[in-house]
Amino acid sequence: MSVADPFSSRFAWPAPAKINLFLHITGRRPDGYHELQTLFQFLDWGDRLWFQPRGDGLCRRLEGPAEVDPEQDLVVRAARLLSQRSGAGLGVDIRIDKQIPLGSGLGGGSSDAATTLVALNRLWNLGLPPDELAALGLRLGADVPVFLRAEAAWAEGVGERLQAAAPEEGWLLLLCPPVAVSTAEIFSAPALRRDTAPIRPQDWRWEDSRNDCEPITSARYPEVAAALAWLRQRAPARMSGTGASVFGRFADPAAARAAAAEAPAAWRPRVVRGLNRSPLAAILRGL
Repeated sequence: MSVADPFSSRFAWPAPAKINLFLHITGRRPDGYHELQTLFQFLDWGDRLWFQPRGDGLCRRLEGPAEVDPEQDLVVRAARLLSQRSGAGLGVDIRIDKQIPLGSGLGGGSSDAATTLVALNRLWNLGLPPDELAALGLRLGADVPVFLRAEAAWAEGVGERLQAAAPEEGWLLLLCPPVAVSTAEIFSAPALRRDTAPIRPQDWRWEDSRNDCEPITSARYPEVAAALAWLRQRAPARMSGTGASVFGRFADPAAARAAAAEAPAAWRPRVVRGLNRSPLAAILRGL
């Protein structure tokens, strides 16, 4: 490809993965949504997206995960939502280099949607402020606003009430067992704990927190339970979101790489680092 090709690596937009350093479910609202507390942090790894604006109002995904219907893909829905907001009949062709596994609890779909909103706001010269983009993103999913804010965050409510945070940017071994976990399935489980007492952000400690979804996911997906048990023999470890991915915290990259070399290949081990600023942060600030 030439460097002028809009789908070359030169023009790739990042869509980083996220992890939940903890996830407490503190209640359930009358509308069925869950009240929660969590701490989001980004990873230095994720998907990449390319955008080619068009002027005929069509918003299409030309390449992406085969398992997801292009018409239902969050990137297409995000593009159409923003096009409708513009009222200018704007369109785009989108390609995705999908690295974040589906159903992994790493926020891949939400991250892709957020990057789409950020990229098209820039490429279509709309100039919408971050708060308006976040409001649009919330219509697509509860996790989208945190990707749009591009900063590690303490989250409450259904995940939409965000407060900037600065957890340790440590080295992690990420394991992604070859299963796709349905968030709706886990949150609808009768045995899911929904009464964890709320805590204050300044009181959070890894040792005193957990992921309330782990028992349900581990019971229903033995691959997740096995990966988590294996990792906990080597490092403090936890599941991200509703799974399937789990991560262990290591003191340095060498220790993480040594553990990764021992992990079963089927778990797709990857050494990553936690980031408190998303790769989108500089773009959002016009740098």
